[in-house]
Amino acid sequence: MQISVHNLSGEVVDHIEVSERVFGEPFNESVVHQAMVRQRANARQGTASTKTRGEVKGTTKKLFRQKGTGGARGGSVTSPLRRGGGVVFGPKPRSYRQAMPKKMRQLALRCVLSGKVRDEEIIVLEQLDFEQPKTKEMAKILTALGVSSSALIVTAETEENVVKSARNLLKIKTTPANLLNVVDILNHRRLLMTVASVRNAEKLWGEKVSGGESNAPL
Repeated sequence: MQISVHNLSGEVVDHIEVSERVFGEPFNESVVHQAMVRQRANARQGTASTKTRGEVKGTTKKLFRQKGTGGARGGSVTSPLRRGGGVVFGPKPRSYRQAMPKKMRQLALRCVLSGKVRDEEIIVLEQLDFEQPKTKEMAKILTALGVSSSALIVTAETEENVVKSARNLLKIKTTPANLLNVVDILNHRRLLMTVASVRNAEKLWGEKVSGGESNAPL
């Protein structure tokens, strides 16, 4: 499989061969959905907490006499029926974490990367580096590449100047190749990868070892 390589002016300067295993995987909707739900669930803190009627501080004295008021028989100020009372079936601190086999997580990531290739929403760059942070220069490059909506910029390693150049641009996010994840790829319309980051992705999720899968973490 070949992918075009662009320079920072948006011109095609080369073509590179990429791994069919990483960028040519058939889309598996159920696995991608499960990976996305898992990642979003694992990001939840699970610290929401409410008080039951037994935990609310309040007097235990009966509010008014049982009979003769013409109203309901109110017995407690902490009743869920009263303002300031306890909450019925409210949230309590809990873990929302979900488990998912490593092979399935890696498959989901290969599926969304391959989907970007099939939808022609991936742009491979010859290189992307800055001598110093320049947001204006980054905006100029994105315009030249035809990026008019959200974009995820992937570099081989963490590039501080690239991160600082893009962090003030709306709907633009940067990440190193080893931190690529399903949610970030799905949340951004365009995927910009340097040639070096493509090769890193192939090393992480494309090489087969005994057992048939990559040992790359995810």
